[in-house]
Amino acid sequence: MPRSNVYVTRMIPQETIDQLRQFHDVEVNPHDRALTRAELLAAVKGRDAVVTLLTDAIDGEVLDAAGPQCRIVANYAVGFNNFDLAAATGRGVVLTNTPGVLDDATATHAWALLLATARRISEAERYVRAGQWKGWAPMAFIGQDVDHRTLGVAGLGRIGSRFARKAVAFDMKVIYTDAQPNPELERETGARFVDKATLLRESDYLSLHLPLTPETQHYIGAAELAQMKRNAVLVNAARGPLVDERALVGALRDRVIFGAGLDVFEREPELEAGLAELENAVVVPHIASATIETRLAMGRIAAGNVISVLKGEPPQNCINPDVLRKTARA
Repeated sequence: MPRSNVYVTRMIPQETIDQLRQFHDVEVNPHDRALTRAELLAAVKGRDAVVTLLTDAIDGEVLDAAGPQCRIVANYAVGFNNFDLAAATGRGVVLTNTPGVLDDATATHAWALLLATARRISEAERYVRAGQWKGWAPMAFIGQDVDHRTLGVAGLGRIGSRFARKAVAFDMKVIYTDAQPNPELERETGARFVDKATLLRESDYLSLHLPLTPETQHYIGAAELAQMKRNAVLVNAARGPLVDERALVGALRDRVIFGAGLDVFEREPELEAGLAELENAVVVPHIASATIETRLAMGRIAAGNVISVLKGEPPQNCINPDVLRKTARA
């Protein structure tokens, strides 16, 4: 019996490729870059399964290029805004992601961005590496305290909750917005549920942990930045379009807020003009889940989802479960 054929759109841990190759023939994008649209359409042709990244837009055109035998597209990511759910469901293609395993890594990374921005770590390191440091100076690179300040959290899902709990170590006052209050978190941390206006007005540090939806796009824009404290730090390790990047550049340049720590951007890998030159912005290349343990765990889930579906079994997680219900009825 011929083995199923799986295409992986970008090199991921070899352990994941080996896991898939136990059961299937596997081909991996040989380039150390995202595929162009034309390359993606050609690469998926005739595949039984495709393992994708957030950089791969999977819509009806791609699924039709793959062909009717394609049964699953497995995202090597927790997000799935690169998927056209209706197009996949209509064609009977299972879509999966890798939730849960990257929560701690992402929450910790958001804290790294917060601390680096507050204490001007990146700016000071560049100064040392450039050979400019001539010795200790009492007024050099003065940053801001984190302890005992007010931490604002926008979005209290798995990652936002983990992020908020870590504030206890800094004796911070936690305020948050979400679809509804979280009594458990409030009991554990003393956190307070507030509206968006209060969150903007009272936060010394504001970290975004929202999904990207039409309602949350540009959740932070010029009007919101103007409502924040002048000493405020904005952190975004969630989705780039949550922030109006052009407005943020203006606010940072004009010192409307103290600084920003960014792992994600509106038009990755492109940055808004002027952002890279701002000393009060810490910018890193979408690495929130980049730990060995996390990337291996993501791979195990993605590969397991592919293996299960191609065996005729339900995957560990499915983001368009209507496909499974339709299959069960058939």
